[in-house]
Amino acid sequence: MAIYAVGDIQGCYTEFMQLLDKIRFDPAGDRLWLVGDLVNRGADSLQVLRVIKSLGESAITVLGNHDLHLLAVAAGTSRLHRGDTLDEILAAPDREELLNWLRHQRLIHVEGDYVLVHAGLLPSWTVKQAARLAGEVEVSLQSDDYIDYLSKMYGNQPASWDDGLTGFKRLRVITNALTRMRICTADGEMEFDFKAEQHKIPKGYLPWFDVPDRASTNKTVIFGHWSALGLMVKPDAIALDTGCLWGGPLTAIRLEDREIIQVPCADSAVAKHW
Repeated sequence: MAIYAVGDIQGCYTEFMQLLDKIRFDPAGDRLWLVGDLVNRGADSLQVLRVIKSLGESAITVLGNHDLHLLAVAAGTSRLHRGDTLDEILAAPDREELLNWLRHQRLIHVEGDYVLVHAGLLPSWTVKQAARLAGEVEVSLQSDDYIDYLSKMYGNQPASWDDGLTGFKRLRVITNALTRMRICTADGEMEFDFKAEQHKIPKGYLPWFDVPDRASTNKTVIFGHWSALGLMVKPDAIALDTGCLWGGPLTAIRLEDREIIQVPCADSAVAKHW
């Protein structure tokens, strides 16, 4: 059995299927770990959702910010943004089945020496603590009152973790760290506007994975979300968002030997500018 972790798909169905062919993915024995952002901005988010859902237990996905955005739009707690490509899902005959499946996916997956998450872990969080906190959000998202959570999910404040946080402020910080964070201060204060290359990080901030004495270095954190960072393979952190949506490749890593497998962006008009 091989485990393949795959970067942000974001509706790039053609490349996703080509990647599965290239790795000769066998759902009877192999496993896919997906870093989230399955949908949006790409050409065929609906088919991506259908394929991943059909794989059942052969695919483990964690939720990304675009996946949560789809759920919020469908629930009426958020509006479509310019550039969104979610209309086909929202109008699909199997819409409710797909959305219900998506809502019941996790925010973090811990197995062996690896942690799968969309964006990152706050530096002060141990893996055990992060998994427990993610579970609090998962309970809210999977409950009958999930629309209440989605209606209060958005916002940049509080920007840092406090064990004393309660209610939706607590859930918002957890959600933002796991699905939106790229950089933070050494004390764990998050900043959400920055999306550029690592050398352009504003003064006073660090990539979350480079904060000294990060509490989760005992495992390798696999994440996506930061396309400008690109592929990064370190002993304790693996970044897999290589910007397929923007013309880069779609990337997978086989965990047993850390072999990198990629397929190029299928849209030549976009890829030539990469």
